[in-house]
Amino acid sequence: MTGTPLTFGTAGLRGPMREGLDAMNVTTVSRATWAVAKVLKDRCLGGSTVVVGRDARHHSDEFATATAETFAAEGFSVVLLPYPAPTPVVAYAVRRLNAVAGVQITASHNPPADNGYKVYFDGGIQIVPPTDRDIETAMRQAPTDIARQPVTPTDETLIEEYARQAGSLRRTEGDVRVALTPMHGVGGALAIDVLHRAGITDIHTVATQFTPNPDFPTVAFPNPEEPGATDLLLALAAETDAEVAIALDPDADRCAVGIPTAQGWRLLSGNETGWLLGDYLLSNLTPDEAQKTVVASSLVSSQLLATIAADHGAHHVETLTGFKWLARADQDIPGATLRYAYEEAIGHCVDPDAVRDKDGISAAVVVCDLVVALRNQGQTVQDRLSALAAKYGVHRTGAVSVHTDADAVMARLRAEPPAQIAGIAVGVEDLDQLRGQRRTDALIFTGEGLRVAVRPSGTEPKVKCYIEVSKQPAADVAASGAAAESELREIEAAVTGLLAPA
Repeated sequence: MTGTPLTFGTAGLRGPMREGLDAMNVTTVSRATWAVAKVLKDRCLGGSTVVVGRDARHHSDEFATATAETFAAEGFSVVLLPYPAPTPVVAYAVRRLNAVAGVQITASHNPPADNGYKVYFDGGIQIVPPTDRDIETAMRQAPTDIARQPVTPTDETLIEEYARQAGSLRRTEGDVRVALTPMHGVGGALAIDVLHRAGITDIHTVATQFTPNPDFPTVAFPNPEEPGATDLLLALAAETDAEVAIALDPDADRCAVGIPTAQGWRLLSGNETGWLLGDYLLSNLTPDEAQKTVVASSLVSSQLLATIAADHGAHHVETLTGFKWLARADQDIPGATLRYAYEEAIGHCVDPDAVRDKDGISAAVVVCDLVVALRNQGQTVQDRLSALAAKYGVHRTGAVSVHTDADAVMARLRAEPPAQIAGIAVGVEDLDQLRGQRRTDALIFTGEGLRVAVRPSGTEPKVKCYIEVSKQPAADVAASGAAAESELREIEAAVTGLLAPA
């Protein structure tokens, strides 16, 4: 087989489905599984339990079978989920069973031609270095003929237990009218089951997107963040007079939220949802509980959660990008436990005791709970966002990405960092010069009311830039918001020019 072997990125192996070492196929999956098994056995964990799940993409069933049977041949006790299921179910199952590893076959929100291989280790947490490098090293040692042993899929017990746990997260009582789409993925039926368990039954679904379809026929890209991807959902929400709209990505580990406003329906940013959920979960804690609580966000997410956490007396931790880091945010804070984590790419972890990863379905339950709590106070979600802005200042976030030679652009920005962006004087912090776990290939530019984080993509040849404009609390939130929005547009244009190839 030809090509450069796939490597573990932010969320595992991902690539196009075709022949070659640089693609997803049975050979790649078998080699990766043999390598994971070797690493586990090298750590004296041979013979332990592993969990294998899959989404409904092309060849996911074939890849999951190869994964399960390779683990079995290597002497592991394999729990193979009975049918396509959301990624959070695997994370839950690994944690619930105290398994040593789990593998989910999924490419999440990637295009239809892609598939992927996501690895969890102890605690149902995604792997981090050096484990990923250890697995890649072992892959190069994999034999040509990898043994397989048949595996009988398990029953629905673990999926049922996950549904029961996710459905138990309500604090309020009362129904919510919800517009929902699983974006042609595997989250639809389970999400409805979970919401029903939570007392939410007035659910309207986008019919053309409800049944799993690996071709994702109604969207250009099956990612709720992509322009136009949620048009059908928001139209349904308006048509049914819904109180909230929820879009899951195809493997249901991410959750996008839409709300009605005076100007019509709009999709919240991942940061806005993060502020709302973080504030809501912290607001339900006693002061003593708050002191023992950790909330976390990634370095490319908004800084507002840190302010909210401090106001509630809780700990805030900023981590590197990816839930493999966010899930570990409480590891260096003795006596405190992670209760919430989010990243701007609509990933939310609302029940870390059960799922130490982003989980779109449990997040949907808490979003609905928040809607009811606000309704009981005579407020809307937009009202709450305005209240947060009045208290903590207006924050506006945006993102710019440019397809380019990422290494060249990062080198240029390090050699000649800009002294100003859109007329705002900025300083720079090079995270590649740090020691410890915050070290990464990223630059943080900060100025008055401005933060710009720049990093290369972990999956594509492009540079990503994350922008946050903030204003001090003001009496006129609307005017402050309009000013911040205008400033954000100027900065996005300036950053686009800054990232352009020289």
